[in-house]
Amino acid sequence: MTDVQGTAVDVPAADGVADAYLAHPADGRPRPAVLFYQDAYGLRPHLRAMADRLAGAGYTVLVPNVFYRLGRTPVVELPEFIDPGADPTIWKRLGPVVASLTPDLVERDADAYLGWLADSPLTTDGPVAVTGYCMGARLALRTAAARPDRVAAAAGFHGGQLATDAPDSPHRVVGPITAELYFGHAGDDPSLPAEQVTRFEEALTAAGVRHTCEVYGKARHGFTQADTPAYDREADERHWAALLDLLARTF
Repeated sequence: MTDVQGTAVDVPAADGVADAYLAHPADGRPRPAVLFYQDAYGLRPHLRAMADRLAGAGYTVLVPNVFYRLGRTPVVELPEFIDPGADPTIWKRLGPVVASLTPDLVERDADAYLGWLADSPLTTDGPVAVTGYCMGARLALRTAAARPDRVAAAAGFHGGQLATDAPDSPHRVVGPITAELYFGHAGDDPSLPAEQVTRFEEALTAAGVRHTCEVYGKARHGFTQADTPAYDREADERHWAALLDLLARTF
């Protein structure tokens, strides 16, 4: 792992300015770009640490505050250890925030984030990769579908509601994707029951999308997030291996 530099940056976006975290190797040389989508809990120390680890593997990583329309980070004040089971008000406060980010807004913002990365002297020319966690897995999928000319690889981990009955369900937009996909599903995830796992993969196969979908045993929704009770170290390390392998094949 190489030395890493992390800084706060502002990204001009569709409806204002998105505050973000940028991590990159400290030598300042251009590296392949990775757009990193947060979970619902937002941009916080744990996500910055994840971005640093990814940057240490040789990438320039941008983690935008996708809720920037509602304010700068933290959009919702949360404890250092986030346990909705102990504090049910957490999701009461977060629910409307998550719901505010519609698919149309996700696509508009993706253009801003990808454009910012393309203009950065810290990124190499060419395509980018995207990774996302929980709700961020849906954002990664929509970004790959909206910008197939820019996204060469996309990953999602413990994503929920990937293949619902809703008209705007993420699995319905996969047709344009040219990126290689990797999705690591939580085995214990009420937001992604077995029928959705099957429907999601069937949609990718029908669209001819290169993909790998794996279920991580009995890991819970949120298994990569060490500042929550859902964290599973074994599943988390499996996620890192899969993500870095995908990136190595891409760049």
